[in-house]
Amino acid sequence: MAKDLLLEIGTEEVPAHFMPGILAQLKEKADAKFKEMRLEFEDITTLGTPRRTALLVKNLAEKQTGASSEYKGPSVAIAFDADGNPTKAAMGFARGKKIDVKDLVVKDGYVYAVSKEEGKDTAQLLPELLKNLIENLAFPKNMRWGDLDFRFVRPLRWIVALFDTDVMEFTVANVKSGRVSRGHRFLSDGDFTIAKASDYVADCEKASIIVDQNRRRDMIKEQIEKLAAQHNGHAEITEDLLEEVTYLVEYPTALCGSFEDKYLKLPKEAVITPMRDHQRYFPVLDDNNNLLPLFITVRNGGDYCLETVQHGNERVLRARLADAQFFFDEDRKHKLEDYVEKLKTVVFQEGLGTIYDKANRLEELAAFIGEKTGANDVDIAVAKRAAKLAKADLVTAMVCEFTELQGIMGREYALLDGENPAVATAIYEHYMPRFAGDVEPSTTAGRLVSLADKMDNIVATFSRGLVPTGSQDPFALRRQALGIVHTMIEADYKIPLYEVADKAMDLLNITDEAKRAEIQKNLEDFFMLRLKNILSENNIRYDIIDAVLRHVGSIADAYAKACATAEEISSGKLNDAIQAFVRVNNISKKAENTTINPALFTLDEEKALYETYGTVESKVHDAIVKVDYVKAIEEMQALTAPINNFFDNVMVMDKDEQIKNNRLALLKNIDNLVKTIADFSKIVL
Repeated sequence: MAKDLLLEIGTEEVPAHFMPGILAQLKEKADAKFKEMRLEFEDITTLGTPRRTALLVKNLAEKQTGASSEYKGPSVAIAFDADGNPTKAAMGFARGKKIDVKDLVVKDGYVYAVSKEEGKDTAQLLPELLKNLIENLAFPKNMRWGDLDFRFVRPLRWIVALFDTDVMEFTVANVKSGRVSRGHRFLSDGDFTIAKASDYVADCEKASIIVDQNRRRDMIKEQIEKLAAQHNGHAEITEDLLEEVTYLVEYPTALCGSFEDKYLKLPKEAVITPMRDHQRYFPVLDDNNNLLPLFITVRNGGDYCLETVQHGNERVLRARLADAQFFFDEDRKHKLEDYVEKLKTVVFQEGLGTIYDKANRLEELAAFIGEKTGANDVDIAVAKRAAKLAKADLVTAMVCEFTELQGIMGREYALLDGENPAVATAIYEHYMPRFAGDVEPSTTAGRLVSLADKMDNIVATFSRGLVPTGSQDPFALRRQALGIVHTMIEADYKIPLYEVADKAMDLLNITDEAKRAEIQKNLEDFFMLRLKNILSENNIRYDIIDAVLRHVGSIADAYAKACATAEEISSGKLNDAIQAFVRVNNISKKAENTTINPALFTLDEEKALYETYGTVESKVHDAIVKVDYVKAIEEMQALTAPINNFFDNVMVMDKDEQIKNNRLALLKNIDNLVKTIADFSKIVL
């Protein structure tokens, strides 16, 4: 028979952004532990609020599954004498396995010791198991309290551990497990008793706790949308804010507040940022996505005295918006360009000058990338102007107070100053993509400044020897490298990475050749890993990735070649060609040069291969120029039959050195041609 299990860990309020990871970790560890202990179950669920983390195991077996182990011993000839009596070898083996010698099993000419372990009662195993689960949870940050050495995300206050109706008794940090939980701080009567594990969710709700985070999230979203509709608008609900609010409350009640219309004259983001990022409010927009003088927040409680709560939230937001208005008015006393000079007072990185110096580098690097990628003169001019102004808003009062507005206020101030709208857009876009899943810059100038900014950051940091290792990446260089890779792929920029890095090092006055070579090597390894990750996320096989990414030149080219190779291999048409290319690769390693003398070909098969190579080489070159890598691979397949005929009928390692070297040179040229797309010797068929 099976029973339900409940483990509830009660604490002080846990930071909202910790909770999803904690719940996922608890479920993963519990699943692994139950399987390790041979405890069968139907399902595992984790539930959580700011004050509790719960584990529910449905239909957990009452008894451990039995286990048997088989150990191989000496051969029968050694284990028994001529009369069939056990020898010292057999007796020693049996004694070592703690069984009687007569219980040894003979099989396949050897003796075996078979031990059987009866399953223990689950209730006997659970106290230690549950205690270990709690003690082995890991958190981004831990706390200690009292005189205990125990560390946890927040102080433990209570533990509920029930196997059906029975309490599983154990103690963690002086807190004994039981069946008593705690209700909502304000809406409940305090502690409540849980009689049965399966009653947990219902008992929590009676104590004004919506313990299921998914249900709580749906309630919050529904309430927000309903309130916004009642005020003829719609709420801007971002997933990260919705998740955060879900883990800030135990019983949600949404309420709508308002603010003065005068603040709508501020840039939209200048109102939304303090509202959303600082107060956890949801902005309300009209049908044209214009901001309304309304906000929606979620209270941890019921609807009692809701007007008072609304008034308090309005007062807090009013102060925030008044600050924003003041900072905006102060900033507008000067043009955005006037702030560029102040960048001389802000250090970029130790030993690498100021942000003003960086802005000057960005102008040149953005123009360089633009010229190399074929951007027109107008876009390059826009990029240079945007690069000059891109960092100016960092020293404005608004951005100093609300750092999330960097780039946004630069755009708004540029527009108010009458700058070209394309310049303003590029100032905003140069930070993109700001995080995983963010959109890429949509304009050419935005892309150029974005690439220049990120590459300057990476090269500058690498020049100081601060290459990210393990989990250490204080300057977020991995994110910026991913941004470069995504942008180059999306824009199909063919510029080799090393050329951009070389220019960045020139602008940073890095002249030591050994240091430059080291930076280039580190950059290639760094970007190689980023590109591999992106290809893996796009379901490109590991062997195809290894075959294509022998080195990172043009990121866009490498990505396109990998996709084309994967497409051709998945069709199954390349199998014969790959085997032929691998044969060529293996023997061509012995070639000393690539100079071919057609006059030295004496056999029809080598002549035919040479002629086919000449035709294919031209077609492959044309396809590569047109960036049609699928076509290039298809043209290469024409070499398959001539290669096989060559190997079947031609002795490559001829006694005549000239003939041998000529044949090896032909194969080396074919191998080099094939490797312009991929090293097919790495493909697993």
